[in-house]
Amino acid sequence: MVFRSEYDDVPPLELPIHDAVLGEAPTYGDTEALIDGVTGATLTYAQLDTAHRRIAAALAASGLGKGDVLALHSPNTLAFPAVFHAATRTGAAVTTVHPLSTPEEFAKQLRDSGASWVVTVSPLLDVARAAAELAGGVREILVCDEADGHRSVLELAASTAPEPHVDLDPARDLAVLPYSSGTTGVPKGVMLTHRNIATNLAQLHPSMPLGQGERILAVLPFFHIYGLTALVNAPLRHGATVVVLPRFDLDTFLAAIEQHRITALYVAPPIVLALAKHPKVDAYDLSSVKLVLSAAAPLDAELAAACARRLGLPAVIQAYGMTELSPGTHLVPLDEQHPPPGTVGKLIAGTEMRIVSLDEPGRDLGPGERGEIVIRGPQVMKGYLGRPEATADMIDADGWLHTGDIGRVDAEGWLFVVDRVKELIKYKGFQVAPAELEALLLTHPGVADAAVIGVYDEDGNEIPKAFVVRQEREREQEQEIGVEEITAYVAERVAPHKKIRRVEFVESVPRAISGKILRRELRDRESARTKGTEDQE
Repeated sequence: MVFRSEYDDVPPLELPIHDAVLGEAPTYGDTEALIDGVTGATLTYAQLDTAHRRIAAALAASGLGKGDVLALHSPNTLAFPAVFHAATRTGAAVTTVHPLSTPEEFAKQLRDSGASWVVTVSPLLDVARAAAELAGGVREILVCDEADGHRSVLELAASTAPEPHVDLDPARDLAVLPYSSGTTGVPKGVMLTHRNIATNLAQLHPSMPLGQGERILAVLPFFHIYGLTALVNAPLRHGATVVVLPRFDLDTFLAAIEQHRITALYVAPPIVLALAKHPKVDAYDLSSVKLVLSAAAPLDAELAAACARRLGLPAVIQAYGMTELSPGTHLVPLDEQHPPPGTVGKLIAGTEMRIVSLDEPGRDLGPGERGEIVIRGPQVMKGYLGRPEATADMIDADGWLHTGDIGRVDAEGWLFVVDRVKELIKYKGFQVAPAELEALLLTHPGVADAAVIGVYDEDGNEIPKAFVVRQEREREQEQEIGVEEITAYVAERVAPHKKIRRVEFVESVPRAISGKILRRELRDRESARTKGTEDQE
């Protein structure tokens, strides 16, 4: 059966994303749009509107335009929204880059996306330069702050060049090109059109109304589609104030809530854990907080309840989606005081869902039955850049996107995500592709074979664990590789969230006749070991 949203359908929003988000900015005028949570610097809506238009004019005068891709490589700053919307106003697409990417990882994204422009910050300039040299084809590297030999966004904001007026087709032209591993494999460019992400904002609003007077604390990264939507585009579309933090530090985070009287927190499970259990929380006045929403990774129902009790809230609510879905499909409505524990919400407006049998993929399941979550709606991505086969594997001929997550729906329409078919690991909300780590491990001369799965640590975070087959020693005196050598080898070559956190040496990696790694066998082995440990206790 097809499950449909309780909300009225939302017509596709046929607007460029910069107009969908900042079209009403002049109306909000002197209302604070962005506040730096560390320095206290502010940008009003009027200033943000002017700044992004002037930066767009300067970029367009320099040659950036429709068909180009700009790589935005930055932590959260006040400049990030202005640069993002300036680039889209020129007609270019933006590929957002993890600020902690290594030069090699960054270069891969530059080459794959075809990005010819880079905007970064001075502390990350060495990485950006190295990546550009490895990738080739980069015309210019700009900085959001200041650095010798590089033009600054601050300089661009003073441009007197004419504002570009580009003929965009919201349904076809790309606005943002984030990278996702989908259900399996290595990171791929997710083609999200202006209509995809603009319409998703309109779909989310009935369940998550925002407006002037709301104060949002933005600590999750803007480069991630969750942060870009929930912490940049959604609040700025409706006149809310966003307090920006460059990274998560508990004291800074709590102090910002108290000082700026934050009303809503959009976070990931590790922050919920800190709010629920860390003793420092009691030292701050968090009474202004009316909403805590967690997404990007599964949240334990008991942990959510503990956080809600501590903050005096009816509930800590969840949402569900994925990069390929722009990203939202489910949300616990803000007016729902007592959602069922563990639910990720109900379908947002204009979205359809099926639960499909794992044993008989063509058979739909009903309420209470577990199967793969399959989604259709205007938020479904255009596809993976340059990967038609991967796109066809993800989106079927009828437009249904197969998420790789396993869930069930109760009689009232609440969705519960219970497992996943896909191999992707979610470390603190960040995607880690096992295949990428396995390919890297196999470059170590002491590794004969390797497999990577997600396991859970003592705090309930999913972490990458490697099962490694040692290469036979050619000479008896050669020392066998150990855990520290493996973890250090990987850590030197990947962003911090991709590090191997546990290693187990095995005689062989279980594989199908086709050669595919049987990760389910490894997961079952881990589950049996965990259960055995619990039984002994």
